[in-house]
Amino acid sequence: MKKYLSLAFLLFVPLLILAQTEVVPELDLISDEGHTVFVHRTNEEILIDGEIDEQIWRKGRGAVHFWQYFPSDTMQARHQTEISMAFDDQYIYVATKCYTSDNHFIIPSLRRDYNFSGSDNISILFDTYNDETNAFLFGINPYGVRREALISNGGRQREDFAESWDNKWFGAAKIFDGYWSAEFAIPFRTLRYKEGSSQWRFNSYRYDTQVNEISTWTQIGQNQIIMDLGHMGTMTWEEPLAKPGTNVAVIPYLTAGINRDFEDVTQGKSQWTTGIGGDAKIGITSGLNLDLTVNPDFSQVEVDQQVTNLDRFEIFLPEKRQFFLENADLFGSFGGTRTNPFFSRRIGVTIDTATGQNIQNSILYGARLSGKLNDNFRLGLLNMQTARQEKNGLPAFNYTVAALQQNVFSRSNISMIMVNKQATGSPAGGEYSDYNRVLGFEYRLATPSNRWTGKFYHHQVFSPGDAEHKFNNSVQLEYLRRDYRLEWAHLFVGEGYDAEVGFVPRRDYLLISPEFQLFFYPNNKRLINRHSLNVDFRNIYKVGKDGSRLLPRYGLSDRQLEIMWELDFADNSRGSAMFSYDYIFLLDDFDPTRSQDEDIALQAGTDYKFANLSLSYSSDQRKKLIIEITPNYGSFYSGKRYGVEGSLTYRYQPLGFVSMDYAINHLRLGDPFEPSTVWLIGPRIDLTFSKSLFLTAFVQYNSQFDNLNINTRFQWRFRPVSDFFLVYTDNYLFDPFSQFSVRNRGLVAKLTYWL
Repeated sequence: MKKYLSLAFLLFVPLLILAQTEVVPELDLISDEGHTVFVHRTNEEILIDGEIDEQIWRKGRGAVHFWQYFPSDTMQARHQTEISMAFDDQYIYVATKCYTSDNHFIIPSLRRDYNFSGSDNISILFDTYNDETNAFLFGINPYGVRREALISNGGRQREDFAESWDNKWFGAAKIFDGYWSAEFAIPFRTLRYKEGSSQWRFNSYRYDTQVNEISTWTQIGQNQIIMDLGHMGTMTWEEPLAKPGTNVAVIPYLTAGINRDFEDVTQGKSQWTTGIGGDAKIGITSGLNLDLTVNPDFSQVEVDQQVTNLDRFEIFLPEKRQFFLENADLFGSFGGTRTNPFFSRRIGVTIDTATGQNIQNSILYGARLSGKLNDNFRLGLLNMQTARQEKNGLPAFNYTVAALQQNVFSRSNISMIMVNKQATGSPAGGEYSDYNRVLGFEYRLATPSNRWTGKFYHHQVFSPGDAEHKFNNSVQLEYLRRDYRLEWAHLFVGEGYDAEVGFVPRRDYLLISPEFQLFFYPNNKRLINRHSLNVDFRNIYKVGKDGSRLLPRYGLSDRQLEIMWELDFADNSRGSAMFSYDYIFLLDDFDPTRSQDEDIALQAGTDYKFANLSLSYSSDQRKKLIIEITPNYGSFYSGKRYGVEGSLTYRYQPLGFVSMDYAINHLRLGDPFEPSTVWLIGPRIDLTFSKSLFLTAFVQYNSQFDNLNINTRFQWRFRPVSDFFLVYTDNYLFDPFSQFSVRNRGLVAKLTYWL
């Protein structure tokens, strides 16, 4: 243990010495007041071709004088940007002119929904209700490739950016000597806003790879996320906005496929399947939308990227299904990363009590009403019905969720959620509860400039049984300055808090976690642009209401100390060094390798102290070859652990890229454990033949499950938000010491059409 502490000391003391030499004054931001762009009404026909040659664009430049966000946040951008706006009855039009030094741009591929980092592009943000909480984002690059996203919760964390959202709008770009320009045409029906609006909040940010510069229209400090909605200007309409016309979209689908489960001995041959269903989107008002789905199919959704799990608890994976994405924060942002009362991925998936495995629970139909009733009040209602699993004798379930959110003060809100899971058709009986309900109340704090942010909540479960403490509550408070950040969090999760439609990987504990972070901004930025030191301390106490006698009530079960030094280099590469120290008291038998014989495990009632050091480096995203690597070494429970994970990507502009994700961990836990190497390998090819024709193929091998997965997806976007998919999947039982055999195989064709 002493050698790890000594190494951590040697790593971090130079940073602390360096910190003493730097004086970091609070950034004097230019006020957003007076930062206004005028939106002109036009009767002129605007051709969306990327050429800013219509008369309306000569009425004024609109948004100008962009500020640097990187490498500095205190000066005007080296390459400036100009934005103009106009509108008619159907569309809002945006014209952007991005000045450059030459015509060489970095465009990784022609695939829609590209990453902002490492490529030339510009994004525009609309806060249509002026609530500093939610916004629509639309982006484009010099080749005319587009992206769109939803921003929620004020855009204060990267998790608040939902890039899986997809909707109808138009855009084009063109390259000229000394600049590139773009035009957007965004239907009012794609947006949600208040009828009669005369002002929206607006911002724009741009990545310029030629001078390695990120710039924003309104000035934002580097200690803030660039998409933060607390720093925006305004856009003023020439006349108040009318209610959009009829806003009804019907999106039917057809599927046909063939598949075979080779592990099911009753299935002697391949099975043909067909399906028909669809979605509908109905604008009830300009701010309130009704989504309907009948017999939904998600076969085109890309499979999850697998991860190595050396922890004792379930890992969170994000929602990707389109039906659940709009206003997803209204339903899914309650609680936190450790306890969430509603996790939409639980719908359509249930647990087979005979095997303990997740199985598909087909969705028959669903409805979701969500949006704004006025400037400050949001409403979300969801109801979905799943089918009974006749083969397994599993019940059907109905899911109902109601969420309310009221804005208070400048950027804060109070909210409520109710979740109900009900067995339907016939009593569930057996291993399943007839019902499971959650009622929760929250207050989310956010002051101007994010000086104070936080969350306070209490959630209560109502379910059969007499388990104690059927609740969970938490206080999280953060104070942010330019040169430091302080955070306090504590969380109580009762033994009876079994939120079946939520994400609750652990129960019956009290967590206390103080944290602080220091930010440093060197005067000489030739090598390091900025760096930070973060110290996070966590204590977890076992409440002791589950009947376990291994620990006394409120006995210490976990303790973790993390010290991390993060560096942002001038060339846009990043690095970090992290030292962690853990104490864990096992309450259940546990095999970290998940590969030993059934009777081999670390025993409940034993405790362990271990330390780990990891280094991380991510190279400049603008380069053709991108390297991400994180080696680690240290003790681990009763033995040692060392390994490396990361990715290697080669970009062939603009056709696409090939990459290799990897995670290799070697574990030596001592007798009776056999030495084990946990492998996760994922080669991937992503080809974009045009802006509407894509092919993705990747392989994932996970030694924890002895599984080799092959997934190939062809997509043709033949018109806006209308696609043809052809998806091939293959799963193999792959153990290097036994026979290589197929588990299941399938081919599915799907056609969706936005009417």
